[in-house]
Amino acid sequence: MTYTLPNLNYSYDALEPHIDAKTMEIHHSKHHQTYVNKLNEGLQRYPDLLILSPTELLNRFETLPNEIKTIVKNHGGGHLNHSIFWELMTPNYENPSPELENKISQSFGSLDSFLEKFKSQALGLFGSGWTWLQKNQDGSLEIKNYPNQENPEMYGSKAILGIDVWEHAYYLKNQNRRNEYVESWFKVINWYKVADRLQS
Repeated sequence: MTYTLPNLNYSYDALEPHIDAKTMEIHHSKHHQTYVNKLNEGLQRYPDLLILSPTELLNRFETLPNEIKTIVKNHGGGHLNHSIFWELMTPNYENPSPELENKISQSFGSLDSFLEKFKSQALGLFGSGWTWLQKNQDGSLEIKNYPNQENPEMYGSKAILGIDVWEHAYYLKNQNRRNEYVESWFKVINWYKVADRLQS
């Protein structure tokens, strides 16, 4: 078995005007595909790992052989991060349910406060990486930045909502205006999927 590029549930232009079609096409078919290819190449000598889901693979990160940890961190992390990322966006935006909004408000004061804190974290991440809302082992919710393709699943927490702030995710449309990109991304969040990940 090998890892494969997941299909999107929408067309490349479906998130317009918030996320442009060309960025989506390159991001999915080129960047994500490269992570998949490099992960498969790096794990050829470990067929027992190739049968794991991306999440299962990253959950085992600390126990993996040292010689493949960098491969799994970079390319396995890239595969998992993007696989979740595509599902967290939708062309059919709906506000979060009252139940989800209440859950977020319990941890961050209000939905608006959460979005402001999330945006602040994303704008404050130096270089390339991801900003994640994660559920920790004690059930608490936390917004945390991860460099490059690391993610919460590598360190015992569950990835709930994450934004890719590598420049390839937004530079064609937004250039250096990361703030503009984050604000646009807020308009395509799939809150139903966020609630589903939070409950699972």
